[in-house]
Amino acid sequence: MRAPIVVLTLFLAAVFLATAVPKLTGQAQMRERMAHLGVSEPLTRVVGMLELAAVAGLLLGLLWAPLGVAATVGLTLQLAGAVVYHARAKDPIGMTLTPAVFAVATVALAYLHVRQG
Repeated sequence: MRAPIVVLTLFLAAVFLATAVPKLTGQAQMRERMAHLGVSEPLTRVVGMLELAAVAGLLLGLLWAPLGVAATVGLTLQLAGAVVYHARAKDPIGMTLTPAVFAVATVALAYLHVRQG
């Protein structure tokens, strides 16, 4: 049971690190994407900080499962918000469903942590 937790944790940590850094550094392409969604630059940086905190929580969750569960809950909520923002921006269905797919993965990781005990 431990291997799926480690693999899913490392995958999600890599994905959210890759999305947090452009938000925190204010990369032009990320600023444009977030502006399209109606997210201000200050809020974009907050989201980036929350994603970075979630990455730390995911990784530390390998040592202490309750922290991993907390990180996955936070990411799930953030991803639910992303689905709403994409839907409000009338983005294509694939772009809107992408955060939903990652939300399923975060819920699965939380379930694996809880099941392992």
